[in-house]
Amino acid sequence: MSAATTEEVLVLDFGGQYSQLIARRIRECGVFAELLPASTTVEQIQNRNPKALVLSGGPASVYDAGAPEFPEQLVELGIPVLGICYGMQVMAKALGGKVEGAESGEFGRTELTVTGDGGVLLGGLPDEQTCWMSHRDSVFEAPEGFTPIASTPGSPVAALESAEKKLYGIQFHPEVVHTPYGTEVLKRFLREVAGCEEQWSAASVVTEQIAAIREQVGEGKAICGLSGGVDSSVAAKLVHEAIGDRLTCVFVDHGLMRMNEAEQVVEDFQHFGIKLVHVDAEERFLGKLAGVTDPETKRKIIGEEFIRVFEEEASKIEGADFLVQGTLYSDVIESGGSDHAATIKSHHNVGGLPEDLQFELVEPLRMLFKDEVRAVGTELELPDRMVWRQPFPGPGLGIRIVGGEVNKERLDILREADHILHEEVGGANMYRDLWQFFCVLPVIRSVGVQGDGRTYAYPVIIRAVTSKDAMTADWARIPYDVLEKVSNRIINEVSGVNRVAYDITSKPPGTIEWE
Repeated sequence: MSAATTEEVLVLDFGGQYSQLIARRIRECGVFAELLPASTTVEQIQNRNPKALVLSGGPASVYDAGAPEFPEQLVELGIPVLGICYGMQVMAKALGGKVEGAESGEFGRTELTVTGDGGVLLGGLPDEQTCWMSHRDSVFEAPEGFTPIASTPGSPVAALESAEKKLYGIQFHPEVVHTPYGTEVLKRFLREVAGCEEQWSAASVVTEQIAAIREQVGEGKAICGLSGGVDSSVAAKLVHEAIGDRLTCVFVDHGLMRMNEAEQVVEDFQHFGIKLVHVDAEERFLGKLAGVTDPETKRKIIGEEFIRVFEEEASKIEGADFLVQGTLYSDVIESGGSDHAATIKSHHNVGGLPEDLQFELVEPLRMLFKDEVRAVGTELELPDRMVWRQPFPGPGLGIRIVGGEVNKERLDILREADHILHEEVGGANMYRDLWQFFCVLPVIRSVGVQGDGRTYAYPVIIRAVTSKDAMTADWARIPYDVLEKVSNRIINEVSGVNRVAYDITSKPPGTIEWE
């Protein structure tokens, strides 16, 4: 996103588990927020000319060797600053406050008492309220010129402010739903302290990105590697709105899609009048995957072959210099996009492109989370079946066949089981309640009894989670009667399956996908 047309707030990431959520909550308040590493310099911050700066929480103690520090030069810039948890502690310590390790930390729901008039952030809110804490160090004395505005049993100074310097701090986490007045606190900082207006919305993203695409592409041509998922579909529609028939989408059908999905993708894009090249490459991909069992090798083969097929088709499109991708903010973060982000997965949208790529990338969704992409898709009048299509990995069903090679027989078993799951979840009106749900086929055999005889067949594992953006996820509490119906149908209708299990692992510690 461009600060030239949209006010922005920068969130410095000190490694806290809720850092991404802070940026999301600010966006939900109608203000664009971007997450930057704590190593971002004062000069870089100043060049961005943000309306405000938020310092996230983090796992370190302010007294740890090498712990991130508060750049005191920020005070001279006059940019409003809100420190959250570690962000408050490091600011208070740097400016002369007293920060010490408490006898016991505060974790989870905590009773907060507003002191004095509560200042800008807490004034007029209940004197006694609950909040969510996650810390060991506490601020015991506010720096000179700061006023304490709240306390908790373990934090003598649980919130403070210096209206004159536009510096504010809160020990609790306003970004989590367990802090009932958290969004109100953020809104007050954004509106009353930073003077931010409500400018960030799906409509503003569409307007801004269409203009940005036109500026980047000019009179050139672009191609899009279409997967059929919501991300690439929304990206393609945005670019088509910007440059029309100068966009050509290439749909590489690797044979690893869900049931009837390839046909649906072709039908949808023909309906919108978007140029589409459909490449049936199932035999080619399955040939490359024959005998391969290692999950990361599967990913690399599928990603590499996708690129090779795409390059072959792209070479037939004369004059195309730009490549459109549906890269999301979560892809960037999980692929090591900040100093504090571990590389959780290899992602062919971000990290798997060849070094000799001959195209300039166009990534209109790069700063968006998934739910924001859905909102943009709705704004672009894409049908619900596209906007609410289940998240689907680039390697497709290839990474949902676990512990063995990918072949046509196993793909067909998995497709049938997955189709039954989708039918029953839809029939129970739970489709939008779940972030993602799918079946996994482990390449093992289990003993069963069917028709008075013993069977030796595959188990199928159901995975269903709830989430806002896939950064964290909880296993879905699907009613037992729905699970029972799914299990019975899979065992009765899918040849080669005699057992169904349900995965009840959250993220973390697990990932959403199995491989």
